[in-house]
Amino acid sequence: MEQRVSISIADGVADVRLVRADKMNALDAAMFEALVAATERLAHEKGVRAVVLSGEGRAFCAGLDMGRFAAMKESGGNGVAGGEKRDLSIRTHGQANFPQQAVWGWRQLPVPVIAAIQGVAFGGGFQLALGADMRILTPDARMSIMEIKWGLVPDMAGTPILASLVRDDILRELTYTGRIFSAQEAMSYGLATRICDHPHAAAMELAREIAGKSPDAIRANKRMLNKLSVDPGPALLAESVEQQKLLGSPNQTEAVLANMEKRAPRFAEAG
Repeated sequence: MEQRVSISIADGVADVRLVRADKMNALDAAMFEALVAATERLAHEKGVRAVVLSGEGRAFCAGLDMGRFAAMKESGGNGVAGGEKRDLSIRTHGQANFPQQAVWGWRQLPVPVIAAIQGVAFGGGFQLALGADMRILTPDARMSIMEIKWGLVPDMAGTPILASLVRDDILRELTYTGRIFSAQEAMSYGLATRICDHPHAAAMELAREIAGKSPDAIRANKRMLNKLSVDPGPALLAESVEQQKLLGSPNQTEAVLANMEKRAPRFAEAG
C-alpha cells in the first residue's frame, strides 16, 4: 500500500496521501488496492477522529491510468481497460463492487473526510474526491466527469453522491459532455466546500478542529447525515450494469482508439 498511499496519524487526524506523483496519482490496479486497504485500516483505527485525503505533486488524481487505455487499444478492445477481467455486477463490499469501494469506502468511514485538491481531479479522480465529506480546492484546480471521453459512464460510486450535491440539469450536462470545469464553477455547483491557496493546510486545520470535538458526537453526526441520502444500492448497481455493457463494446473501443490516435471518432449508431 505504501507505494501508492501513505498514512500518518497524529492528534486524532489521519493524513492520507496518494503518493504516485510521477503519474499525477493516476488510478492503476495497485492504487485501487491501496485506496480500499486504506479505508479498511482507518475504519478500525479507534484513535482517528478526522481524515485528510490529498494527492502529492501537481495533481490530486488525474483519473484512470492511461496505460490501461493504451492496453485496451493494443488488445483491440478485448476485455476491460488494462486487461483486467472483473464482473462489475458482483457486490464485493456490501452494496458496492471493488472499484466503487475505492470511493464509497471514504463515505463509509465513521469519521469526517476532507479532500484537499490541487491541479486536476478528472474521471475516477473526481469521483474519489466525491467520497470525502468536504472538498477544499486551489483557485486553479480543475475537475471533470471525464468518462464519456472514453465511451464509459462514471461507475465508482459517483452518481449517487453527485445526485445529492448537484442540480439535475448541471449533473446531466457535465456527465454528457465531460467538460472540464474550474474551482469557481465547482463552488457554484455545490462540489467545492472552500477555495484557498493552500488546501492541504486548510484541510488539516479543519480536521484538527473536528478532532477537538466529542468523538461520539462527531461519529453520530456522520451516521445521521449519511442516512439523509436515498438508498445508494440501486444507483451503485446501475453504474456497474451500464459500465459492464459498455466496456469493450465497438463504440467504447472506438472512443479509446480515437483518443489515443488523436482523431475524430467514427461511432456506429446506438444499438
